Order: sequence, then structure tokens, then C-alpha cells
Amino acid sequence: MADTQQEDTRQGDARAERTVTRLAGRIGAFSKAHGGAEGQVAYLGERGARIVLVGADGDWGDVVAPSYEIAERAVEKAGITVHESFDGEFAGRVRTGPYEWSRMAGLQLGGPRNT
Repeated sequence: MADTQQEDTRQGDARAERTVTRLAGRIGAFSKAHGGAEGQVAYLGERGARIVLVGADGDWGDVVAPSYEIAERAVEKAGITVHESFDGEFAGRVRTGPYEWSRMAGLQLGGPRNT
């Protein structure tokens, strides 16, 4: 029984490491495409964690990791600066376009319904 548990743990560790590597690759690709990037990791509960990325050019994006630990390992592996919270100067760097404004304001600005 102990051998089976060790094998399951090794398989789980290998799967987690592949996920970390895949996420770090996506973060690195975003950073490269946008002249650098910084991020913030937000806990989503059972769903995992959301990594919000803000490029040096103001564009933003996000990726979702299956756990907070995997998200932290992915941003560390990608080598980006990570902020404690998404506010202040960091949030101020985000450049939004007409799509975001119409989605946020919804019908008030004649945008699509938020349903």
C-alpha cells in the first residue's frame, strides 16, 4: 500500500510541475508580447487562483491556476514582479478600451447587456 501512495504522490507532483511550467510559459509569453509584465495572485476558493497580469504597455490579461500554491510557483518561475493587491499605482497602469467600458457600464452607455 505504501508503494502505491508514493507513486500517486509522484504522479501528482509531476502533474503539478507540468501545470506550473505551462502557466509560467503563458505568463512569459504575455510578458514578452507586452514589454514586460507584473501580476497579482487572487484566491478563488475551490476553483484555484487567478493570476492577473498587467503588461508594461498597459494591456492586461489573466490566467487561472488550479491552486494558489501552483499560481505562486508559476509567477515565481516566470520571473515577474508580484503585487500583494490590485490597487493603487499597479491598477492605474491598466489601459482599458471601449469594449471594457461598454461591458462595465452596460446599458447606461448603450453597451451590451451584462447577462
